[in-house]
Amino acid sequence: MSKRTNRIDLAELAAQVLLERGLEPEFTPEALNQVARLQEPAKPKPEETVRDLRSLLWASIDNDNSRDLDQLTVADDLGKGATRVLVAIADVDAMVKQNSPVDVHARKNTTSIYTAARVFPMLPERLSTDLSSLNPDQERLAVVIAYTVDSEGVTSDPEIYRALVHSKAKLAYNSVGAWLNGEEPMPAAMQAVEGLADQMRLQDAAAQRLCIQRHRHGALVLDSIETRAIMEDGEVLDIERESKNRAHEIIEDFMIAANGVVARFLDHHGSPSFRRVVRSPERWDRIESLAADYGEELPPDPDPVALQRFLLKMRKADPVRFPDLSLTIIKLLGRGEYAVHEPNQDADGHFGLAVRDYSHSTAPNRRYPDVITQRLLKAVLGGRTIAYGPVELAELAQHCTAQEDAAKKAERQIAKSAAAMLLAHRIGQTFDGIITGAKPKGVWARIFHPPVEGRVVEGEAGLDVGDRVRVRLVDTDVHRGYIDFAIQ
Repeated sequence: MSKRTNRIDLAELAAQVLLERGLEPEFTPEALNQVARLQEPAKPKPEETVRDLRSLLWASIDNDNSRDLDQLTVADDLGKGATRVLVAIADVDAMVKQNSPVDVHARKNTTSIYTAARVFPMLPERLSTDLSSLNPDQERLAVVIAYTVDSEGVTSDPEIYRALVHSKAKLAYNSVGAWLNGEEPMPAAMQAVEGLADQMRLQDAAAQRLCIQRHRHGALVLDSIETRAIMEDGEVLDIERESKNRAHEIIEDFMIAANGVVARFLDHHGSPSFRRVVRSPERWDRIESLAADYGEELPPDPDPVALQRFLLKMRKADPVRFPDLSLTIIKLLGRGEYAVHEPNQDADGHFGLAVRDYSHSTAPNRRYPDVITQRLLKAVLGGRTIAYGPVELAELAQHCTAQEDAAKKAERQIAKSAAAMLLAHRIGQTFDGIITGAKPKGVWARIFHPPVEGRVVEGEAGLDVGDRVRVRLVDTDVHRGYIDFAIQ
């Protein structure tokens, strides 16, 4: 097993999996040549209306190792508990013209794909991590989405315009979150910029108000387990569980609000919009039944507020099993999808976020739907004809949904292969775990350390979801991502 495992290159396997799922792992020579001809970041043209906001205390917050920076944020204290929030989004469209070779590749995959062994960016790295990335100490063109958050977390006074921005710092979720919680000192990048600490506190307070307001309307608290493989020289050293903190919540809540502003802006100006929707769950009866298994009652019709109350109660009662309940609810809610919304139509909305108007507009270096939305926005701002016809937009919505699903499946498949590689040398060892799935076709268990899931192939009779178990590892298959356990 050891020799067989060492011959498997996860990066090569990831590229193979992408091809099998209809995705392109490599850029075409034409796309690379297009990027090679670029001399500098995009600059405003003389005839364009672009505000100069370079003096503001812009900063990014992202993962420690992120280099494709899509957003900057800054805020202004208006007094009486109100905050003006500005979100700057990288102007990718200024450098990636529609139907150019780079655009054709981005349109094919529709998303950056993050596997344990290799990142497959949607845009060539010279663009996504440099020329169109909102890097620190660099001047960049951006689309700015502005809104006011009042003392109750209600947004008002939306505004969208183009601007020149200049990031003062690149911050990371983990260090900012730990600082906000009083667990670690101020990050060095924050300390180096006068006034940035006060900025982060102001943004944190505004984000918390936004979050509370969304939860009042039924935004769901879900806690599915996210993991990250730690790799070195092609080998998996460990798998860590990733947790959200207050810094994640700043960006999450600011971007949800910004995406709502964008959707309503396009509608107000008579433009179609490219929306992200999660419709009211068709399997609400199964969610009702699931709640009844826990001794709780939900109303007969889909009700996000009632579901939110149930989830909060379950998280408090049993935090260990709550991630598995969360995953079940996510599956029953149904998948998100892209849809074209025409002005003055009734909006399907996003059930899980409890918002009616929701686009994807804040990550154009990483997601093609955000590039489409940016082009729609810039057409309105520039008084130009929309670049996409209704039939093309509808086809793009279906295509983006399908390719995003394919990308997620590829990411999950390689994550399973990474877990199998980590455990390949531990055959016969025992682990504490919990049953996460129990159906006629099979029983699955998640072990706690490392946090990976596998199939129970011996002693599974009579087990049910939530049962605590002790399991022995009996086999792994890195290529297929299989992990097999026996009840000890």
